[in-house]
Amino acid sequence: MNSHSTTAKALDPVLLEILGNKFASVTEEMCLTLQRTGRTLYVKETADFVCALAGLDGRFFAYPRSIGVSGFVGLECMPTIEAAIANFGALEPGDVILTNDPYLSKGLSTHLPDLHMIEPYFHEGKIVAYGWCFVHSSDVGGRVASSISPTNTEIYQEGLRIPPLKLMKRGKMTLEVKLFLDLNSRTPEANMGDVRAMLASLTTGRRRIEQMLGQHGPDQMTAAQDELMAYAAGKAEAVLRQIPEGRYSFSDYLDDDATSRIPVRLSVAVEIKNGKVHLDFTGTDPQVAAAMNIPSCGRPHAWLTLRMLALVQTLDRSAPLNAGLLRPLTITAPKGSLVNPEEPAATGVRHAAAIRVNDILNGAFGLALPDVLPAAASGTVIPIVMSEPKPSGGRMVQVIEPLIGGTGGRKGHDGIDGRDSGISNLANNPVESVEAELGVEVLHYGLRPDSSGAGQWRGGCGMELSFRVLTDGSHILARGMERMLFRPWGQAGGFPGSPGSLVVNEGCPRERRLGKIDVLEVEAGDIVTFRTPGAGGWGDPMKRDPFAVLRDVQAGFVTVDFARRIYGVALVDGALDEEATQALRAGAMANDGTDFGPERNNWDGIFATGQMDRLNAALIAMPLSRRQGRRREIFETVLADLPSSFPRTPASGPHLEAAIKRLETCLSTIEIEPESRLNPNGETS
Repeated sequence: MNSHSTTAKALDPVLLEILGNKFASVTEEMCLTLQRTGRTLYVKETADFVCALAGLDGRFFAYPRSIGVSGFVGLECMPTIEAAIANFGALEPGDVILTNDPYLSKGLSTHLPDLHMIEPYFHEGKIVAYGWCFVHSSDVGGRVASSISPTNTEIYQEGLRIPPLKLMKRGKMTLEVKLFLDLNSRTPEANMGDVRAMLASLTTGRRRIEQMLGQHGPDQMTAAQDELMAYAAGKAEAVLRQIPEGRYSFSDYLDDDATSRIPVRLSVAVEIKNGKVHLDFTGTDPQVAAAMNIPSCGRPHAWLTLRMLALVQTLDRSAPLNAGLLRPLTITAPKGSLVNPEEPAATGVRHAAAIRVNDILNGAFGLALPDVLPAAASGTVIPIVMSEPKPSGGRMVQVIEPLIGGTGGRKGHDGIDGRDSGISNLANNPVESVEAELGVEVLHYGLRPDSSGAGQWRGGCGMELSFRVLTDGSHILARGMERMLFRPWGQAGGFPGSPGSLVVNEGCPRERRLGKIDVLEVEAGDIVTFRTPGAGGWGDPMKRDPFAVLRDVQAGFVTVDFARRIYGVALVDGALDEEATQALRAGAMANDGTDFGPERNNWDGIFATGQMDRLNAALIAMPLSRRQGRRREIFETVLADLPSSFPRTPASGPHLEAAIKRLETCLSTIEIEPESRLNPNGETS
């Protein structure tokens, strides 16, 4: 990288604050430019994009506060652009680098639809900063429309891989690159519209940086980059010192691996000491032959650290958003695991696993700060994609809505209904825009009653989207469907939220109740209904203020029957019956701890923490080519005599005991396999 000399003298704190705010304003104006000039709904309305400024070391020192995906604490700002620019040598004014490859960019991009652009900003022939932006593209080719499918087994099925290359050379677009982009997409015009919007945002950033250089000069500009990150690091360390030192462990599951009924485990141990934190993901399942893998490249990637960053920002809102927040953090992400897969693992639905990482970090930090951290959020982000034939040929591909759920309840506060921005600050698409651009009629879009986990402070409600398909030959895709089996857990005696569901033609003779889908073929007249999970509650529901329950019923969040059965609150003709409520609550047994729900409890009855740690340690020691097959063999063996409805229904006594014995036998066998593969010279065969 080019460099520029910096002043040895530290900047005045007031000037540093001014420069920090100016830099953040530059990134926000870049984002506004991108959104206003974007082509697709996913940019114009949903706002799945962001812009930032990177320093000479390739790390992001400035990030927007409240536009694009900035609301989830700088998720995309924490990787480094260093790998993306490393092989270019000297860059020139007007050059713009484009990439989307998770492996070649070392985690800057995390799946192929995310197009990343980088432009060097110059002063007197030397680079003083880099502008950066990304946009989620409608389609970059691949096996399915929109490029993303949970059942993709390798990255080659997910679309066009773009190594870091120059889209622009000295201010002119490289036509060969444009041709490749156009020919490898089902939506070339829409894609190129968003690409040009990205270029416009980088131009805006360059002009504003030039103005700042005229005011402050290059020395102050480059010095501020380092000092702003050091300032953020100090803020993060100060927050971490407030957390009791110790080691805190937590695990959770994805419902399945998209190709079988086998759940996918994620596990973390959080070690806190003297303002530093180490995240150890040992015990997480090996990478899967599906698209849920997180390409962290073993680095402290924001997909693996987001909850810690959010905790810092919550406890100290003055901490600036930049890569300095990661300096107090180290990480262990075993190579070949779900959180550090080896190429060519598919990564298209990596956000599903990242959300569960968020949950296990929330659970682990919650052991240290039980009165601060909430119960589990809804645990899902589902972009509902419509692919429909166009009269002129080809297909229209657009996102109908990015469905989410609520946030978990926490001590003193209910969760937020239908607005979990814990990992995605995506906006909803206005119904009018959806119906104007796609062949659907939206019948209902709102909150889902009785979905929130009950508690002294309840979880947030999930959402419900129901629409009628208007065009024959349409396809529905919904990547990231999760928490349809394992519920968002409640905390401190709170109940878990309700699981999600998908129904086609509900209440009709042609009704179909479905689980996860890949490509759902629908025809004109079909009615598709998605329901997202509710979030977990915090505290004993019987301790909830009865008048708060009454307000929930009046607002439509809770039904009268749910209020009576779960909260012990009697309502008659819309009013609280205090005497009947006291009778309902009399003798109620207080609960405590974490409530994962019956499905997780049934699963843990066989696959307990210790056994899963042993199993994953043995699997990770195997060659990559053996792990998936051996893992499946073990689970099929253990589950052989159990009903297909397990763990929704519990295993009976004899069957449960037999399954536990089969697991122990499998563990004993697999733990000696690594040694059996050694030849007499001690080399792996």
